[in-house]
Amino acid sequence: MKVKIKKEGKNKEFKLISSWSDVTLEKWLKLVDFRNGTKSKEAHQTIVALSNIPKKLVEQLELKDVAVIMGKLAEMQQKQDSALKRIIEIKGKRYGFHPDLSSITLGEWSDLETYIKEGMEKRLPEIMSILYRPIVEETDSGVYTIEAYDGNISIRADTMKKMVAEQVQSALVFFYHFVKILYLILESYSTQLLRETIEQSQQNLLQKNGDTLE
Repeated sequence: MKVKIKKEGKNKEFKLISSWSDVTLEKWLKLVDFRNGTKSKEAHQTIVALSNIPKKLVEQLELKDVAVIMGKLAEMQQKQDSALKRIIEIKGKRYGFHPDLSSITLGEWSDLETYIKEGMEKRLPEIMSILYRPIVEETDSGVYTIEAYDGNISIRADTMKKMVAEQVQSALVFFYHFVKILYLILESYSTQLLRETIEQSQQNLLQKNGDTLE
């Protein structure tokens, strides 16, 4: 999307992201972190991150121009695709979302629990690298199998930073509902605490988009 800004009597044209699918997980984490500052600082950092407008020019923008740009970004967020993407592709490699969370192993759950308690906002790449793994077999009908979990996710976690933000958000919502069901089945105190931790983290992450977890 192109944005025209009038400066010194001349209109200059800059590029703004065209849709929320242009935002990667890595960039989205920065946007979430921007909320820790003032509203003015958040607006400044967000515009710089999602456009090619120079930092100095952003500082000189009139508030009405900032409001227009932030409004366009908010519209993009609201129009994002919220459907779970079971298969994604990063750098030519296909990854599949865990095909059956009800059969999740103790090792997978233990690591997920650890990363969530450490702070979902900080550990999203690691969480996604557990939920999404390389596809080892796939049929024309869409059935697939993924790599067995071995706990060695450091390299894949770095790759997951290139995921599209809306893919991450839809996966988190799906995973959250799975945890709610698991809680009802296990009825354990530890799972209840994890559920509350996930719910709070989800609210913090999705608040920027005005999403809910009903």
